[in-house]
Amino acid sequence: MSKLALIGGHGVMRAAASESARRIAHVGVPLLETDDAVWLERHGLDTFTPAHRLDHVRNLDALVAAGCDRIIAISSAGSLRTDWPVGTIVAPDDFYAPGANPTRFDDARGHSIPGFDAEWRAELISVWTRVTDTRLIDGGVYAQTTGPRFETPAEVRALTRVADVVGMTIASECVVARESGLAYAAVCVVDNLGNGLEPTNLTMEEYAAGAEANRARIVADVGAVIPALAEMR
Repeated sequence: MSKLALIGGHGVMRAAASESARRIAHVGVPLLETDDAVWLERHGLDTFTPAHRLDHVRNLDALVAAGCDRIIAISSAGSLRTDWPVGTIVAPDDFYAPGANPTRFDDARGHSIPGFDAEWRAELISVWTRVTDTRLIDGGVYAQTTGPRFETPAEVRALTRVADVVGMTIASECVVARESGLAYAAVCVVDNLGNGLEPTNLTMEEYAAGAEANRARIVADVGAVIPALAEMR
C-alpha cells in the first residue's frame, strides 16, 4: 500500500510524530515512521544540513524507498506582503525560483515541467479546512532563494513583484518530487515579514520568536490532518 510522507524542518517532525514513531532509514537517510505516514526532517534528524547543501534527490529517494507516493511539505517562510503577517499559513500554487535547478537526470529527462500536484493539493486543502480551525490560504507564489542567509531589503523589494512568500527549499523539493513520480503539495508558515517590510530591519531574534509562536499550532494541525488524509487512501 502506498504511504503518505510529511517533510518538515526545525524539529517540527519530531514534535508532530507520535511517541510511538519507529526510526527507520533508507539510502542512508534517517526517517520516522508511524501507522499513518513517513516523516522526513529535511535538514537532518541527527545533524543539521543548511538549505544550500541539501541533497533533495537523496531525501526523496528515501521516501520512494519507504513506499511513499505523495508528500506534504511543511516550510517556514517569510512574507512578502504586509497583509500576510506572522502566523499566516499558505498552500502555494506556483513558485518563482530561476536559480533552483536540481534534477536527478543527466539527460533530456531533466527538461521537465515543474509544479505542485493540483489534485493532491486540492485534497490537502479540503481536509485541512475540515479537520482544523486554522485558515489555510489557497494559492500564492513561493519564491526560493539559495540561502542559508536571509534576503536583503533590496532583494525583498524585487521579490514582492513576483511572489507572496519566500523560503529556501520548497521549489527544489517540488521539482525533484515530480521527477520522482511523487505528488507534492506544500504548506508554508509565515514566521517573519520579509527583511525591510517593517520600519526596522529583520533580526534573527524576531524570526526565532515568530517560529516559536507558530510551532504549537502547526504541530497540532499536522496531528489532525495526517490521520485524516491517511484514512482516505
